[in-house]
Parts: sequence; C-alpha cells; structure tokens
Amino acid sequence: MQHFTTVYDVKDPLQLINEAIDLKSSPYSFSNLGKNKTLGLIFLNPSLRTRLSTQKAAKMLGMEVLMMNMDKETWAIEWNDDFVMNGSTVEHIKDAAAVLGSYCDIIGIRCFPSLTDKKLDYTEKLLVQLMKYCNVPVISLESATLHPLQSLADAITIKENWNSTYKPKVVLTWAPHIKALPQAVANSFSEWMTKMDVDLTITHPKGYELCEDFTKGTAIEYDQEKALQNADFVYVKNWSSYNDYGKTPQVNENWMMDLEKYKLTNMAGIMHCLPVRREVELSSKLIDHPNSLVQKQAANRVFAAQVVIKNLLTTLNFKQKNNVEQLETENV
Repeated sequence: MQHFTTVYDVKDPLQLINEAIDLKSSPYSFSNLGKNKTLGLIFLNPSLRTRLSTQKAAKMLGMEVLMMNMDKETWAIEWNDDFVMNGSTVEHIKDAAAVLGSYCDIIGIRCFPSLTDKKLDYTEKLLVQLMKYCNVPVISLESATLHPLQSLADAITIKENWNSTYKPKVVLTWAPHIKALPQAVANSFSEWMTKMDVDLTITHPKGYELCEDFTKGTAIEYDQEKALQNADFVYVKNWSSYNDYGKTPQVNENWMMDLEKYKLTNMAGIMHCLPVRREVELSSKLIDHPNSLVQKQAANRVFAAQVVIKNLLTTLNFKQKNNVEQLETENV
C-alpha cells in the first residue's frame, strides 16, 4: 500500500478487513513496527473519532504523533500552482508539504468540501496537492468526496456481526438534517460495500442521488419502507444533493429512522458514523437499541486506522531496507 485515500488503494480489501479483526486480539503485537517513525496529522476541519482513533492507533504501533489544526495554527496556505501570492495566503502548499514530509514518515489529512463548487471538490485538490509535494505516504482522514477510514471501520463491523451463510442485505438510507452535509461518507460506504459479499441498496428522496462513480451497479430505491424490508444492516446518514450541488431539496415525507420503520427489517444492526443528531436523523431508541452497532463502529475506528498504518509502515520499512542494502552493495 502506497497511500490510503480510497478502497482502490488497497490490493485486497477483504484481506485488510480480516487483518484488522485479527489485530483486535493482540493490538500491541506490532508495537515496534513504528519505532523511530512519526505520523503527522493535519486537520482543516473538526474531528473527534478520527483524531483520537488515528492517534491511538499510531501509538499502539510505536509511532510518535504530531498534530496540527492547519486552519487555525499555521500560515494561510495557497493550494493553487502558478499563483501570484500577493493576497491573503502566506505559504504555498509546495513548500509546506515538503517541510511536513521531511518531519513525518506518514501524513494524514482531513479536508472537507466547500459544497459550492462540485468540479473543484470532486478533483480532491487539497488531498492531491499534499500527495504531490510531501513525498511520503498519505492517509485520507476524510476528504471532499470520501471517508475511507470510516468505511473500513464500517466494513469491519459488518463482517464481525454477520454469521449467516447468505449475503446480508445492507441498506444505506438518507436521513434528515438541519444543514447541508458532504456526500463523503455515503460515497465511501457504497465504494467499500461493492468490494464485500453483500446485497447493497441505497434509499433516498428524489434529488439526493449520489455520484454514479460510487454507486454504479447498486440498487437505488426511492421508497424507504420498501428498501428497509428484511434488511440485515441499516446505515443511517445524511448528505446534500450531488446534482444540485450542496443544496438540500425539500423533503415532505418522514425519512427519520425510528422504531416503526425498524420493524420492517430483519432485526437489523443499526449503523451511523457519528456525530448524530438524535431525533432528527435517527431515533434515540434505535441509537441505544440492543441491536445498535453505532458504538462498535466507533471502537473499530482504532483498528481500521491501525491496520492501514501498519501496512503503510511495512511498505515504508521494506523500501528503506532495500535502499540501505543497495547503498551497501554500491559501496563494496
């Protein structure tokens, strides 16, 4: 693994999921792997689970961790190439990223979309520019379009809580919210579920279709109650419109997942990435339900981050060992 920004950075997603589950039984068994290595965590947006779980995961592997809130604690960054910096930006990403890469062996970055410019957001400019100039492996801690660490944790949770031989029916359902949210979690969940042996259905009101790059081949159902029939897992998440980018078209029907709708399912595991607005997105009785997997998802964020960092460190250490051996051979 060279970077971790999408499921397509992973050679074998199912193997990675199983490796993460194995790590849970002995989380400190690779505590020397990250010795004398540093993980840099850059946040341009708020974080609770991503920040703490990634930090803990790195320390379990023996790494040092440096964290920076780049939106508050550093110079204003210019992200555009070939730009005359005679305005408010002070430091170019080309310079800042090179410095960060010299301090850190691996860098994680969290950067949300603007939700105003679809073309710009979906080019993943901030993530791409960091990867272009830092010269070290990069982990997406959530980007404009994807949240792969969250989706890996979700996949781990589903795998751990499914013991039957038939394909589980997994439903990703849109939920109400008081403001426009990114499509990243929904995009990423759909992307990862296509790599698992599950039957995925996405349900949402008309006007909330996701980018087909992430949902192609997935069943789309506009009738939420029909979609929920016999579901084994129900993932509840809000997102704003992709086609009418960043907007929140009016929805007159009740889309909040509650106990009455839950009765349509096959005693489904209830999932949400958190934070969740209780009684807006999801009923408190379902969040606190015996079949709720919400806290298990959150706990698995540690092991999702750990298995990713472990694989990046293994690749990094292998390259460094080969470089040393090559230099020794040349000097003989």
